[in-house]
Amino acid sequence: MPTPTVAVDDANEGDLEGILAIFNDVIATSTSVFSEEPVSLENRRAWFADRTARAFPVLVVRDEAGVAGFGSFGDFRGWPGYRFTVEHSVHVRADRRGHGIGTALIEALIARARARGVHTMIAGVDAQNDGSLRLHERLGFVECARIPEVGFKWGRWLDLVFLARILA
Repeated sequence: MPTPTVAVDDANEGDLEGILAIFNDVIATSTSVFSEEPVSLENRRAWFADRTARAFPVLVVRDEAGVAGFGSFGDFRGWPGYRFTVEHSVHVRADRRGHGIGTALIEALIARARARGVHTMIAGVDAQNDGSLRLHERLGFVECARIPEVGFKWGRWLDLVFLARILA
């Protein structure tokens, strides 16, 4: 049953261990991140410092157990012509999936993107991640590209789907 209200907040240094735990669980148990190696707390600190230094949001949802989910966006590509496009990423703790946290985080990221003049938001999703594909489609994202066998994890090739939502 979806949570009626989900409070989304800006992340702080104290959230990094919870973010790390979720991220490493996603790496270990899914193809949502095309990596097989867990990352360190120092890696997440550097990621957080880079995001905040560049004024990109890092958002969290907290519950009684700590960080229940997190999301952020950053540059889609580095060339100046892409400056009005961002790519986002959202991950939810395994025991809290399906409770509206991913929706709340993406909606908050969309609001932050609009506030900074972003025109297009991109999601890159494993083609077999039906839950994430449906979530993004429910929120107005449209599939715009499918790249076959671009990722490799656990001895198999993975297809990547790009979904886009025009925000303006």
